[in-house]
Amino acid sequence: MGAELGAIVVVRIEVVVYDREWPTVFRKEEVRIRAALRERALAVEHVGSTSVPGLAAKPVIDIHLAVRDSADEGAYARDLEGAGYRLVIREPGWFEHRMFKGYDPETNLHVFSEGCPELNRCRIFRDWLRISPSDCALYATVKSRLAQSDWDRVEDYADAKHDVIEEIMGRALSWSRESRMGH
Repeated sequence: MGAELGAIVVVRIEVVVYDREWPTVFRKEEVRIRAALRERALAVEHVGSTSVPGLAAKPVIDIHLAVRDSADEGAYARDLEGAGYRLVIREPGWFEHRMFKGYDPETNLHVFSEGCPELNRCRIFRDWLRISPSDCALYATVKSRLAQSDWDRVEDYADAKHDVIEEIMGRALSWSRESRMGH
């Protein structure tokens, strides 16, 4: 949320304790997305901090939606808008990513093409945090500390988490490789 101070907007990040309702909220959103897109919704996954039991998070449900071609907005955008989502970000230079916002509940719906490496990267990070209490605690501590600061943009808060995410991601990728090799 932002508070206007003259021409300067200060963004406060709200990180709250884990809410056991978040998986239920996700499932309701998944039903809404699948009803809007039917077979065009190739995968709908709960990602981000609200998908990790016990992890403090911003109270915003992050969802990944895989479609055949995220650059082909005509194949899905109108139906998502009809279901209550609004296109707010278009990033053709980053995996043809699109982000839609849902407002009741607050949702970030990230759209990628099927097979996009970012889908797997976020899944590995989420799954690692679910089984690594130490990295889950590390991530929670950093997020809570950063949330105490004022930010010009929400993206600045996200960028400030980069180093700890990359540190944790290194361990998550090693775990994922070892898991695939059967160790």
